[in-house]
Amino acid sequence: MRHHSLLRSVRDPIVAILCVMPAPLAAQVTLGSIDFPTSGSAAAQEHFIEGVLFLHSFEYATAAEAFREAQQLDPDFAMAYWGEAMTYTHAVWSEKDVTAARAALGRLGATREARAAKAPTDREKGYLAAVEILYGDGPKEPLDTLYSEAMGRLSDAHPDDLEAKAFYALSLIGLSRGDRNIPTYMRAAALAQEVFDQNRDHPGAAHYLIHSFDDPIHGPLGLTAARAYTTIAPGAAHAQHMTSHIFVAVGMWNDVVAANITATSVSAQAAAARGTPRTYCGHYNEWLHYGYLQQGRYGDAEELLGRCHQETSGAASYAFMRAANLIDTQDWGGSVAAATLAGNDAPARTRILMAFATAYSAVQRGEMTDAEARIAEFDALLADIPSEALGQLAVARGVLRGLVLHANGHGENAVAELERTVEIESGLPFAFGPPRVAKPPRELLGEVLLAEGRAEEAVSAFELALARTPRRARAMLGLARAAAATHRTDKATTAYADFLKASHRADAGLPEIAEAREYLSAHAGTR
Repeated sequence: MRHHSLLRSVRDPIVAILCVMPAPLAAQVTLGSIDFPTSGSAAAQEHFIEGVLFLHSFEYATAAEAFREAQQLDPDFAMAYWGEAMTYTHAVWSEKDVTAARAALGRLGATREARAAKAPTDREKGYLAAVEILYGDGPKEPLDTLYSEAMGRLSDAHPDDLEAKAFYALSLIGLSRGDRNIPTYMRAAALAQEVFDQNRDHPGAAHYLIHSFDDPIHGPLGLTAARAYTTIAPGAAHAQHMTSHIFVAVGMWNDVVAANITATSVSAQAAAARGTPRTYCGHYNEWLHYGYLQQGRYGDAEELLGRCHQETSGAASYAFMRAANLIDTQDWGGSVAAATLAGNDAPARTRILMAFATAYSAVQRGEMTDAEARIAEFDALLADIPSEALGQLAVARGVLRGLVLHANGHGENAVAELERTVEIESGLPFAFGPPRVAKPPRELLGEVLLAEGRAEEAVSAFELALARTPRRARAMLGLARAAAATHRTDKATTAYADFLKASHRADAGLPEIAEAREYLSAHAGTR
């Protein structure tokens, strides 16, 4: 099979694999290889392939530019307009810009019939027909389903067309709409695996396998795709970040950090090419920050957090990172605990996160008057959110209530509240990546049980916490302490050893590191 790939020349070979720049700029961009023959002219086809490669890695804006370049070179090239329209639907994120997509299609022809007439083959007509369904009249959800069914028919009609199969897989993932429907995800994985087996350099196949498998149960199945995607598309920042979806799911913190350092570097190079400033907030940096925390690299985490705090547009990222920073470092009285957001125009959910973390820290410091004021602020903000939309915010509320009950000496009630909160979280769709609530309720339940002298129950709570957040540092440490309290030396030494392995690059002087080493030294040879 002949594959089309994208690899441009570069002026500076040192940055060759880091750059992802618009077409007019001199750069080298490696995005993978696909075979996607169309009826477009040779010159337009080159830009079309570039667009599809960017599209598979969710670099939507750059993909749209490439498709528009193809349109300029070949104004009647129907698939170039299909490609641009596809950049306006973000299936995994449940986003769709119908107006922009219809405008792109409208430049090809005023009606569906006029547009279809410019697609010279049945296969290309099939692609156009599917995208016309996607952006048709009516609610988003049924149209997404009808589009997916159309892509299934196209794939069945052209079994050798790996692109139809890949986009069909993506459409199935998009049907989840925030609810991780495992059977549907596995159907998508089976399709993506077929593509990957036939083309190990296919960015979409690797990408969609990762999305299908990025939970703790299925995460190990995605490791091959994650390793491959790193080298398939070094020119796409999102591709480099996506590998960490699997690495977080299995607790491979060194890889999480490396992936997001690369992603942020690629993104920074792209920003420089556009003449825009680098950002230290945003999705990739949130995951990088979380990886630093799990490694015990608190200094690096706080430096990144501080840079984000300086960005006026990064309030949401800052609030998310600050909560994780406080809870994982347990620096309850430092500058991060005292930090606020500039102004009062931040979205409600951002202010909720800030209030949650500030209240949590105040309870841990024993400043209950301040804590109660922050919790009142937190509850007032939640009051404006419909109960059916609370989701993880209801979990955060339960975590705070359990923490306060325990701090006030009501241990049994605290346990009951946290057990209810665990049930709430269990009923929500699995949230991939760093915990949406900075203190997972199972982990806090384990800590409360241990403090209440119920160490055996605490062991079970920490093991359940680690099943949901594998190799999370605070949960590993909690399990080690609970196992030690029950004199289960084998389990304690295993947990302490795993904690030290994850923390091998930790800051010097962390008391948790000394604790783990001391226990392992005292129990050497007793396992």
